[in-house]
Amino acid sequence: MRISRLYIPFPLWPGRNIELDDDSAHYVRTVLRLKKDAEILLFNGEGGEFLSILREVSRNRVEIQINRRIERSAESSLQIFLGLGISRGDRMDWSVQKAVELGVNRITPILTERCLVQFKGEKKPQRLLHWQKIIQHAAEQSGRTRLPELQPIATIHEWLDHQQELKIFLDPHASASLADLGPRPSQVTLLTGPEGGFSDHERSRAEAAGFIPVRLGVRILRTETASLAALSAVQTLWGDFGTMEE
Repeated sequence: MRISRLYIPFPLWPGRNIELDDDSAHYVRTVLRLKKDAEILLFNGEGGEFLSILREVSRNRVEIQINRRIERSAESSLQIFLGLGISRGDRMDWSVQKAVELGVNRITPILTERCLVQFKGEKKPQRLLHWQKIIQHAAEQSGRTRLPELQPIATIHEWLDHQQELKIFLDPHASASLADLGPRPSQVTLLTGPEGGFSDHERSRAEAAGFIPVRLGVRILRTETASLAALSAVQTLWGDFGTMEE
């Protein structure tokens, strides 16, 4: 039977007892519906995981005892950094969640000229916290032992000049495909646009910063489809989709 996993954002070691905060305790009691003496895997996003046991599950308290460390990795040898054009509501949430499942290492939410989302007042930190929780739960579900980094929201112009190695942006008007890009890289930076796509100025600016425009077939893909398709393609071409190692 599959053992549930829980992200704990602080140091873990065998023999330690942990009392969960209210949110995590609610998740264990109400969502996972785990009882006393049930096994659970803990991880803190720094590699490996810890086989643990629930010592107390009550209305007011959930306590976990860590038993032993398990050395396991679910990370690809290909480093993938994603500049994700901000889209509305569930589209952005879906893109963030699936990017984690597909092995991305870093996500930067990108503001572009045609972005339809406006951030006023406390909206930026609220949205970042919301996306961070999505990343956490996606890592729990997908078996990852390292937590992808979520960077602060940036404009496309702030972000473009700070990227390295193979740099790609998705453009339905491009002539090249991913398969045309040559030798296998160790790191890929992928830029995807919002619902309205990139402006002509943004395309030119990306190319001037060394980004290569590529297209994903002959069909126009929705923003959330394009990012998932591109991540799947780079993992197939250069990442771990062709391996069967645990």
